Amino acid sequence: RKALPPPDPDAFDARRYAAPQGEVEVELAAIWSELLGHPQIGRHDNFFELGGHSLLTLRLLERMRQSSLSADASTLFQSPTLAHFAASTKRIREIVL
Repeated sequence: RKALPPPDPDAFDARRYAAPQGEVEVELAAIWSELLGHPQIGRHDNFFELGGHSLLTLRLLERMRQSSLSADASTLFQSPTLAHFAASTKRIREIVL
């Protein structure tokens, strides 16, 4: 290892943390944090880069349903960042008769 040159600073992902914006992003960030075991989820974080996989996707969709949020699994695969996924997420409104 001593013979290797130090890594170029551009070799690291330099995305800066951006706090979730809006009610849906904040709720999704809390769910992602719980499922993925990351204490801080930013709006540009990618579900799959943080360790998400197809089985966690199913758990995510169930937790979302419990929080009155709805989205398709395919939406997460097409828009895996928090901000983009939240933009495609709908709020479920229960009708009480």
